[in-house]
Amino acid sequence: MVDKSTTLFWFRRDLRLQDNAGLFYSLKENKDVVPVFIFDSEILNKLEDKADLRVNFIHQSLALIQKKFEEMGSSLLVLHGNPIEIFKELTPKAVYTNHDYEPYARTRDAQVKEILESKGVAFKAFKDQVIFEKDEITKDDGKPYTVFTPYSRKWKSKLEESTLKSFATEKYFDHFKKIAPIALPTLKEIGFQETLFNFPERLVKQSIVEQYDKQRNFPAIAGTTKLSVHLRFGTVSIRKLAQVAVKKNETWLNELIWRDFYHMILWHFPQVETKSFKPAYDKIEWRNNEKEFAAWCEGKTGYPIVDAGMRELNATGFMHNRVRMITASFLTKHLLIDWRWGEAYFAKKLLDFDLAANNGGWQWAASSGCDAAPYFRVFNPQLQTEKFDPKLEYIKKWIPEFGTEKYPQPIVDHKLARERVLRVYKEALG
Repeated sequence: MVDKSTTLFWFRRDLRLQDNAGLFYSLKENKDVVPVFIFDSEILNKLEDKADLRVNFIHQSLALIQKKFEEMGSSLLVLHGNPIEIFKELTPKAVYTNHDYEPYARTRDAQVKEILESKGVAFKAFKDQVIFEKDEITKDDGKPYTVFTPYSRKWKSKLEESTLKSFATEKYFDHFKKIAPIALPTLKEIGFQETLFNFPERLVKQSIVEQYDKQRNFPAIAGTTKLSVHLRFGTVSIRKLAQVAVKKNETWLNELIWRDFYHMILWHFPQVETKSFKPAYDKIEWRNNEKEFAAWCEGKTGYPIVDAGMRELNATGFMHNRVRMITASFLTKHLLIDWRWGEAYFAKKLLDFDLAANNGGWQWAASSGCDAAPYFRVFNPQLQTEKFDPKLEYIKKWIPEFGTEKYPQPIVDHKLARERVLRVYKEALG
């Protein structure tokens, strides 16, 4: 099925047929295009939970795509293994895909490109999951921005109608190779198990976008779009969302710009995956108390807004963005636990886990990142509750034992924790 007359389009973080840049160019420039997805064993083998909801989400998304291919008389080819080894065995006419900016993906893609080019096979990659990438938004001297506000100003000044134009992939659907349907491997066959779960809808709810700036900080309100999992796996187009944001709500547009910003940071400063963006912050002497970390993970710190957030995360794979900031601040500042511990826990649990955004958010909370909260800013969970969950609706939803003797006492005193973190940070930063 895959020979010198066949062009492969490699799906990764772009699981949709509409408005897909790499897919558009593969179809426009070739006939006999075979779409392929690889369940990457290098990634999957690191997942401890064999009922991982994200693997379920990918599998469901692939099944939807496969149905559309079958209607067109074609098929998706789904493989399982190490992409490097897989591409050693394949010699198509060309391979098309979309850019991925994470360090592992960059290394993998460079190796795949080298293997293919040694066989005379072209490897072509396109921008698809962000609006502006790599060096497209820089300071006047060509250096990357490390502060969000001037970056966002430049981002908006460079935005043109053509930047957000959708790719009309459907014009070339007849360029898919006509092949009999190929069965998707089951979750069990790739070492996972099926989980019944209602994922957020793939809908841009205009009413939520319009009210976003007024409602986004209140976790008891359905004031956010819940589209982050779809953005993460590319089941919706970033261009489509930006088109809506430009017309409807600048605050929501800014959230999409933050996403571009963190992808740009990860591209230019890949060391942030394991190290503080500001090197001095790697000198902090974290307490890393395992018992306190477990209490935080389980939502049993005695701080209701923190515990509600952690329980929402554990139950649903989602946490409201305001509460993400509060829980991350609490772990790093109140408990003096290394941000990398929290980041790794979120990476395990979040449906929308995205290295660039997760890393950026955690380093922001720990004050170690670019354009982060200053180290002396320590969120007061009580004040955050009074401001953003005044009727305790969110807290009571996730903590049924709230207000009873079953709910634990605070594991740390806010005032003492604040004094301690300021002292420890000050000593580390000189």
